[in-house]
Amino acid sequence: MAEFSLPKNSKVEEGKNFPYKGKSENKKVFNIYRWSPDDDDNPRIDTYTIDMDECGPMVLDALIKIKNEIDTTLTFRRSCREGICGSCAMNIDGVNTLACTRGLNEIKGDVRIYPLPHMPVIKDLIPDLTNFYKQHASIMPWLETKTETPEKEWEQSINQRKKLDDLYECVMCACCSTSCPSYWWNSEKYLGPAALLHAYRWLVDSRDETRDERLNDIEDSFKLYRCHTIMNCARTCPKNLNPAKAIAEIKKMMVEKNSRNKQ
Repeated sequence: MAEFSLPKNSKVEEGKNFPYKGKSENKKVFNIYRWSPDDDDNPRIDTYTIDMDECGPMVLDALIKIKNEIDTTLTFRRSCREGICGSCAMNIDGVNTLACTRGLNEIKGDVRIYPLPHMPVIKDLIPDLTNFYKQHASIMPWLETKTETPEKEWEQSINQRKKLDDLYECVMCACCSTSCPSYWWNSEKYLGPAALLHAYRWLVDSRDETRDERLNDIEDSFKLYRCHTIMNCARTCPKNLNPAKAIAEIKKMMVEKNSRNKQ
């Protein structure tokens, strides 16, 4: 009979409990994923109970309060606090989102906080996004031109500029890509929703002069065509963007390019 076992450090265990010792009745429990590369322990879920009367309105406020007042070893990324840097992306109450824009009043019952799913973990709530950023760089997220550079700037009409709306706002938080099953299983080859959203942003930029070259670069059964439009990316995006729509538009552009080449 075949026997299967989980790899080392893959079983999540019950962790430490930090009960609230004050008198306030307005309390909330936080169950937070913890793991450190500095020891051989399995991941664990630590439990923290905090006074909500002394806490800000967002999940990030609670995390900062826990780190500052209860457990200084808790590790997470954060920067802008306004949803524009994407650094505090994590899985909160089962949804990939930003801790700085997710309100505590939106969550009923205990708050469950994990790192972004299916990514290597550096420590606690910090995922390793090395491959994610390499994929972003691979689509050349900058303006590529062939004509002589103008004296002032590359001109663009108002209507041409509008085509970039709902694309340029992406903050590269990785919420969409890490919610995608195709990315989970093929992250080494499939570019994922975030990178392809940015690829489309440059494909539709009227100032860019390398559309066919960009399309040729991503015309691959894995780079582009692993998307099956299940829409997890659009549902979880904290900026309300739609990577699945952008990917579908790239596929249309690919058909048009190949049709032109056959003529």
